[in-house]
Amino acid sequence: MKAFTGCTLVDVRWNDGDSFRVRFPDGVEHTIRLYGVDCMEYHVEGYDSNARRLRDQRRHFGIADILVAKSFGESAAVRSKALLAQPFVVHTAFADGRGDARHSRIYAFVTTAGGLDLSELLVTEGLARAFGVCRQRPDDTSADEWKSRLADLELTAAKAGRGAWSRTDWSRLPEFRKEARVEIAEVEQAREKPQPSEDKPLDLNTASRDELMGLPGVGEKTATRIIQARPFQSIEELQRIQGIGADTLARIRPFVMVDPR
Repeated sequence: MKAFTGCTLVDVRWNDGDSFRVRFPDGVEHTIRLYGVDCMEYHVEGYDSNARRLRDQRRHFGIADILVAKSFGESAAVRSKALLAQPFVVHTAFADGRGDARHSRIYAFVTTAGGLDLSELLVTEGLARAFGVCRQRPDDTSADEWKSRLADLELTAAKAGRGAWSRTDWSRLPEFRKEARVEIAEVEQAREKPQPSEDKPLDLNTASRDELMGLPGVGEKTATRIIQARPFQSIEELQRIQGIGADTLARIRPFVMVDPR
């Protein structure tokens, strides 16, 4: 993972709280997707997938009105823009952060000019949930430890009623979250699991979680660990992933590749 100091925010219409355009010191622009957090969507017009995601997000926060939830998505975007008004540091391994068909994205940690982690700030202020891909931090904090820290920050924000938590209907939150779980289970049951093919091997650095779960011996947890460990330089590096031993690697090998670019 490399640190890039002096990065600046590029003000484009589709920026939001956890995903935004950044100009690196060499002038090259990248779209950053923050590790570990998920802000509510507010660019939903014409994008059914974003609207469905917003519905899931408002259920997590226990918010009954989806338009209220959407307003907190805008608040998160405004807050990130303010926090990144001064040059900041981006830590990235350029791992693919796909998730939006409109833009290619890379996962990153962002440290503000004030020396604070942007993901942690957004969760602390109740403008993001602790959710998504985590990996070892630049200060060597493990992915699991940082994930736990974000969860603790979210709990503290909820108790204090900060940000979106100020509109939580606590009496209905269990109902909302159950709805989300049932819906996810139904979709998973109806959807055919993608099958790997030797003719079209998966690129370990860009394959989606669902594609990775189609590999022999790879479940949801292992697929997530693969994404967290990106980028890979060789297929053999899969052996550093918990749950992938020599036997599993042998079964996976015919169906994967690493793009040499």
